[in-house]
Amino acid sequence: MFTGIIEEVGRIDSIAVTGESAILTVVADKVLEKTKIGDSIAVNGVCLTVTSLQNGRFQADVMAETLRRSSLGSLHRGSRVNLERAMAADGRFGGHIVAGHIDGTGTILSTHKEGNAVWVEIGTEPKILRYIIEKGSIAIDGISLTVALLTGQSFSVSVIPHTGQETTLLKKKKGDVVNLENDPVGKYVERFLTMPVQEKDEKTEKQGITMEFLSKNGF
Repeated sequence: MFTGIIEEVGRIDSIAVTGESAILTVVADKVLEKTKIGDSIAVNGVCLTVTSLQNGRFQADVMAETLRRSSLGSLHRGSRVNLERAMAADGRFGGHIVAGHIDGTGTILSTHKEGNAVWVEIGTEPKILRYIIEKGSIAIDGISLTVALLTGQSFSVSVIPHTGQETTLLKKKKGDVVNLENDPVGKYVERFLTMPVQEKDEKTEKQGITMEFLSKNGF
């Protein structure tokens, strides 16, 4: 589990594609402190398992599904990436709950400055937009951000100077692709409301969540 608070910006040293999968080598510093083989590090929001540690670098395997869902396949030697270690049990939630499981990608449509902040508009597909709400949270390339504006085809965030300096987001330009992870709460709620719920009863079998069901289960 992650929080979307980026610890450092790393650099891709190499990406070796073998068939439909890949091996990623990332140059880093801070996120390697106390990191062991088998630990999780989010790379541009994608949860990856450390498979090798060596001289200021770590390696991770990237499976075909991850390459399909994310922008990792478009990285190249020298690409800058946002890095975050998995949250420690005694850590603070500075952002929001981020699983590191990318829902899909979006495309930067525009940026413009307003005061000390920069607005970034991102276009994406309906299956991702359906879980976005204004003032809700979303992870963009692993960065926990608040949705400031929502339309039928895009959403916008307002990026403060600190976030702009400590991440790669404001280095992106129009047309660049970013990884998106929706706040999981909306997805769970939709699943609970739409999946058949069978209440065992000698005479009836009810479908869906009812007030009676919620009451019985302590809500």
